Amino acid sequence: MHPLQKSIEDFYAAGALSGDAAAQARQVFQQFRDALTRGEVRSAEKVNGRWQVNAWVKQGILLGFRLGELTESGGDGLSFVDKSTYPARQIKIADKVRVVPGGSSIRTGAYVAAGVICMPPMYINVGAYVDEGSMIDSHALVGSCAQVGKRVHLSAASQIGGVLEPINASPVVIEDDVLIGGNCGVYEGTQVLRGAVLGSGVILTRGTPVYDIVREQVYRATADAPLVIPEDAVVVPGSRAVTRGKGVEWGLSVYTPVVVKYRDEKTQGSIELEDLLR
Repeated sequence: MHPLQKSIEDFYAAGALSGDAAAQARQVFQQFRDALTRGEVRSAEKVNGRWQVNAWVKQGILLGFRLGELTESGGDGLSFVDKSTYPARQIKIADKVRVVPGGSSIRTGAYVAAGVICMPPMYINVGAYVDEGSMIDSHALVGSCAQVGKRVHLSAASQIGGVLEPINASPVVIEDDVLIGGNCGVYEGTQVLRGAVLGSGVILTRGTPVYDIVREQVYRATADAPLVIPEDAVVVPGSRAVTRGKGVEWGLSVYTPVVVKYRDEKTQGSIELEDLLR
């Protein structure tokens, strides 16, 4: 058990705090937020090959919102009002993170590893974990508690949804060496495993079945498990025919993602071009 876990759980369970209890909670939260920013604690982590949720970390993040008060910040003609417990993170040269000028923001309490590149405008929310060598491209979002691995490219306008509540819900996971194409959306605890490629416009949710025409399988979320995209799968937007009611008469089809192949030399060659941007 992490040294801060019991205190976080107790303060979270206590509800509204005041006086000495509130002061103690703020002190504990400050230590927790610093550990979160350094990547020493995570809202989810892989244990024995399976991703598990650390509910107490989500409780700590929510505790910070409860303890914070609205405060003004900004400068150079820009004005912001947000919770005092989650100011914008100040990136320094020592962090070895490249944040290109132009309206990007990273909240304190988000871990961003050395070698990450942030292209404007983009946003990384509290509790997110972005590992070494990844690129967060223009208009991309990394939501609260999302887990992004090493050498991931989140292309322009891609959205990695946040799952902060309920606290035991699994966040979105993007493993190492994944390419997320432009205008993609990955939501509701979906896991994209190592080396997978999502073509532009792919949307993944708990309610989205994914049809694998290579392995002749259909991937779905269940009551106990999220939607999981296999390692090295190449997924593109597709459609399937409506087979009942007026949909048949009208010749309608609905959107569905399709696994059309698995990563090969041609796919790898196009992905290696992304390294030039790093």
